[in-house]
Amino acid sequence: MALPAQDERTVPAVVLGDLGQESLDLSLADLQTLIDQHGHVVVVCSQAAPRAVVQRLRTVRSLLESDRIALFSPELPPLGLAVLARQLRQLASCDLSPGVLASAGRLLTHYIHAGALLGSVAKLDRIPVDLKSHAKSWVPGSQFGVLAHPAPQLVRMVPGAMLAGPEFGTSMLVAKGQLQSDWVTGTLAPSWRAQGLREAALPAESATWWGTSKLIEFCAYLPDLSVLYQLVTSVRQNSCHWCGIDVIGDRCVFCSATPPAHEQPARAG
Repeated sequence: MALPAQDERTVPAVVLGDLGQESLDLSLADLQTLIDQHGHVVVVCSQAAPRAVVQRLRTVRSLLESDRIALFSPELPPLGLAVLARQLRQLASCDLSPGVLASAGRLLTHYIHAGALLGSVAKLDRIPVDLKSHAKSWVPGSQFGVLAHPAPQLVRMVPGAMLAGPEFGTSMLVAKGQLQSDWVTGTLAPSWRAQGLREAALPAESATWWGTSKLIEFCAYLPDLSVLYQLVTSVRQNSCHWCGIDVIGDRCVFCSATPPAHEQPARAG
């Protein structure tokens, strides 16, 4: 998930070791070192990561008794999550407080369109797949265009098949697995009016997330730091009533506290 920097200002990523295999003492030492060096740490973790990795992250955060570690695991495919992590690295070079930067991830997720071209949906369980598509998945040569975010969509690759794309200018990143096709770069990208097209290595978790290694993963995103910064700073900031850090949204990403009932927006009932 550590994509190459988008520009010279992009903050380098810190790749944690194999948390599911290494000793607890080593995991504790690594996270404590990062806190000592940077003050606050935002850990971006794929939902396709092994359960042992997620459990280790929660254990380390609990043992360190730290409100300076934010665990962020949105419902994005691996390539989309890698793009989001890089956007946060871009914003880390700006004058944003740790709480605002960490909670910006939830906001920016709404502007990411992530999907894949698949050679099979037989083992795809991340989005709804009807029985008809399952049956056709066994037909040799079948391919399926799948949009996982922001709204699930699945189409069988027939002439004219297309996926709903963003209504704003984006760039597209493509990561190729064991599937041969030029549909993503030759048809989808022009249809979505992608203003830039780049390739990246396929994330290690992609085959697990999509249920097949026969795939081409893609993600449309906002590449411009000035646009990202404007989006984040245009949202109202609040101070967490528990730990006092500035955040955007209704939940503190560091201590997980929510506003008291009397401070939450009224809802029509």
